[in-house]
Amino acid sequence: MDYLETNKSAWDKRTKIHVGSKFYDVEAFLDGSCSLMEIERAELDVKGKSLLHLQCHFGLDSLSWVREGAQVTGIDLSSVAIEQAQDLAQRSELEAEFICSDVYSVTEKLNRQFDIVFTSYGVICWLPDLTRWAHVISDNLKPGGEFYMAEFHPLEAIFGGYNYFSQAEPDIDEEATYTENCTGEKETVVTWPHPISEVLNALIVAGLEIKMYNEFDFSPYDAFADLQQEMVTDQQGNEHARYVLMHNAQRVPLVYSISAKKVSS
Repeated sequence: MDYLETNKSAWDKRTKIHVGSKFYDVEAFLDGSCSLMEIERAELDVKGKSLLHLQCHFGLDSLSWVREGAQVTGIDLSSVAIEQAQDLAQRSELEAEFICSDVYSVTEKLNRQFDIVFTSYGVICWLPDLTRWAHVISDNLKPGGEFYMAEFHPLEAIFGGYNYFSQAEPDIDEEATYTENCTGEKETVVTWPHPISEVLNALIVAGLEIKMYNEFDFSPYDAFADLQQEMVTDQQGNEHARYVLMHNAQRVPLVYSISAKKVSS
């Protein structure tokens, strides 16, 4: 099975559903709302910096970073997603570049390096080789540049019956998409588990110095089974939802974040 073609087909179909969903709420974004979550907004400063967004889907977060002051290039495997991102940029009157590419081919399609490489939430499971991924990140960062990721914690996957640790063979599933307007139609998807140790070691081997590693006992997205919603108020007085998973009366880690610096040329 060609995992790139299989996953591209799935995400081409999913994108058409996602752009009309309340989960992504494109109309609210066009009215000025931000799609970024509290974790990455608190931990990453992008103002005045160039930012490469890997696996950007149809560009909501990419364009939200533009509103935060970044000069953004977004990359995604799905040609449908890239077309939607370009359309969304035009409709929102925000300037960003969007390129259709798989992650491993990014370097040959770009002729510059960036201050920041960013990726978030449900992305690395689509990649078979994190060593190659980390080298792509390093190759596209300026010396002294920052890599930042916020990702779903792999421990949660155990509750869904998946492996925590890496494996040579992928998980091949028939899945419907996760937005509330899903019709129930299923697509074949090909994914791999990656423990946090694999992520950290891949970045270190690629010449990145880990500056920060955090874990969170909530998800900003209602993305898993059996989550409980709790409402919190931020420092600006805005109320928003967090979603938690309880196991034996204890909260399960659902998200982790990493910041790393490129220490060599």
